[in-house]
Amino acid sequence: MSNVSHTGRDMSGHPDAEEMRARHDRVVRGGGRTTAMADAPVFLLGLYCAVSPWVLHFTASQPSLVTHNLVIGIAIAVLALSFTAMPERMTGMSMAISALGAWLIASTWIVGQSPDTGVILNNVIVGALAIVLGAACAGLAFRNRKT
Repeated sequence: MSNVSHTGRDMSGHPDAEEMRARHDRVVRGGGRTTAMADAPVFLLGLYCAVSPWVLHFTASQPSLVTHNLVIGIAIAVLALSFTAMPERMTGMSMAISALGAWLIASTWIVGQSPDTGVILNNVIVGALAIVLGAACAGLAFRNRKT
């Protein structure tokens, strides 16, 4: 029978000890977690975008924008969750949030049919925030990649 107890094991002799230590130091000092810190507002923005048709009551007047905002909001929220769960693997997708924000602004007139001021303001403000927060995530990811 083999001894499987974990007492007294020293990791200093492990062949990948230096690499594991360096990765741990990168994560602890902010190598990936700084980007994850910026993703909480992005996640909340995505959730708001998804529910905004019901909050602003444009479900009857803009049915195509209802589905559109729901899908775009869910996509933004899923990207934010992915960045939080796997910040080192998702940094290349940081600008996707900005692209979705730009599309959200343009789609108000492309997808919508004669949107009123409330719908326009909602999508422009949410889209602009997505552009800014996506650029912030991309900037943090780029800065962390250099360190």
